[in-house]
Amino acid sequence: MYIMKQIITILFLLIYLFSTDLTAQEGLFKDGNTFTKQDTLRGSITPERIWWDLKYYHLDVAVDPQQKFIKGENTIQYEVLKSSNILQIDLQSPLKITKIIQDDKELEFSSEGYAHYIRLQKKQLKGNTNAITVFYEGHPKEAKNAPWDGGFSWKKDKNGKDFVATSCQGLGASVWWPNKDHMYDEVDSMAISIKVPKGLVGVANGRLRKIDEHKDDSKTYHWFVSNPINNYGVNVNIGDYVQFSEKYDGEGGKLDMDYYVLKDNMEKAQIHFKDAPRTIEALEHWFGKYPFYEDSFKLVEVPYLGMEHQSSVTYGNQYVKGYAGRDLSQTGWGLKFDFIIVHESGHEWFANSITNKDIADMWVHESFTSYSESLFLEYYYGKKAGEDYVIGTRALIANDKPIIGVYNVNSEGSGDMYFKGANMLHTIRTIIDDDTKWRAILRGLNETFFHKTVTTKEIEEYINQKSGIDFSKVFDQYLRTIDIPVFDYKIEQGKLKYKWTNVIKGFTMPIALKINTKEVLLYPSDSWQEMKLSTGKSSVIEINRNFYVKKAEE
Repeated sequence: MYIMKQIITILFLLIYLFSTDLTAQEGLFKDGNTFTKQDTLRGSITPERIWWDLKYYHLDVAVDPQQKFIKGENTIQYEVLKSSNILQIDLQSPLKITKIIQDDKELEFSSEGYAHYIRLQKKQLKGNTNAITVFYEGHPKEAKNAPWDGGFSWKKDKNGKDFVATSCQGLGASVWWPNKDHMYDEVDSMAISIKVPKGLVGVANGRLRKIDEHKDDSKTYHWFVSNPINNYGVNVNIGDYVQFSEKYDGEGGKLDMDYYVLKDNMEKAQIHFKDAPRTIEALEHWFGKYPFYEDSFKLVEVPYLGMEHQSSVTYGNQYVKGYAGRDLSQTGWGLKFDFIIVHESGHEWFANSITNKDIADMWVHESFTSYSESLFLEYYYGKKAGEDYVIGTRALIANDKPIIGVYNVNSEGSGDMYFKGANMLHTIRTIIDDDTKWRAILRGLNETFFHKTVTTKEIEEYINQKSGIDFSKVFDQYLRTIDIPVFDYKIEQGKLKYKWTNVIKGFTMPIALKINTKEVLLYPSDSWQEMKLSTGKSSVIEINRNFYVKKAEE
């Protein structure tokens, strides 16, 4: 029987390998980056993913901080979209799957790196809802520099108590729990159960439903998320937490706002976290109602800087204004707010409610959210404050590689998706030149794509349609190249001759200028145009600072 099982498993694996796209097996090569078969399995919608739709997870995990060990199970409920019998689940080493169950029967599976292919015995009929339970355990990857290098952060607070948190954007949620680890398919709802040692509190996403107490004084905290959630937005936080709450009267009614902080930080958190309701107020003005009223809003203290975990925003900015006390814009405005509270909360709209289908389009998360910092300032301190801030962040733009990454291989684009992306949006807003329309576009995005996964194309088309302006070439220039448009001009015989250089073919974008004291709106292309000047060679050309462009040397 054992030999027969081994033969079946080998045949199953061979069938899979020969049915897989050979291009993916050999790897891809683009823009100087080599991508492996593993990148493709992680980053593409494989045949073993496409036929089933996620409905529900119940992640039940026990965390042992002393041993840096976790053990648990995830029940995965799904709807059959097309009959198949091979299902892909992802889990990264050194964690191991110990068994997989469906209808009380243990299933066979094979593994190729982090992708695990489960052979289902039950006939999968279209329209049926089925479930499997994946059991797993091990020592998960330890984060070296969370949240950028993610995994588990195993720390101690100043009293020597365990202080533990997860973070996994980019790296993938499968670094610590088994799931369908691709952004395109969000689970509809989710239960999260965390078993923690004596004297510690476990905090996750959504609302706390109950706490089970065990004979060894450990406890299991049961949380429930009633809205769709992306995998990397799921988190577990463990510490010597205390909690305080308030209610915010927002666009969606009464919003429960809960704060979990280390015991010694309660007093200063009660003062510092006043930025939280101020943030919700400003961002509801610009983006529309907070997307997760049913699941509440939480700030949870963690031993790293912070992350946008859905309805469980993690906070580690040390109770100071700015970005760890630094003004990223160098204008002074960046010290008017706590960067982590504003930025990570902004992701509740762009990242958690509106989510990119492919991580190559992560600018949809980061560009809009980075711009939310400027919008926060504008709401409280006026339009000039917001402009000063976003323009000030241009000094941090590298223009090293395109903002959009490579599709289907789990490849992020440039970190310029933050500040360059925000300045692109600010330029687009300046061209639209109608604050009411701009706000309507931002709110409309959150209505149209509420709790949905999106592509860059969908966002571009929406902005084009609602603004009445074709920004296609603008998006191509700023998202897909590293070149910043240069307004090239010369004054000859009383005429201003001008065009765009350092741009893609066919690039057009209006530009607002001041010629001496006269304000002028021009429509340059990549070919020379001209206009008559009233002041001849003495004319002084000044570009409106809200356009993220450069001016050619005179």
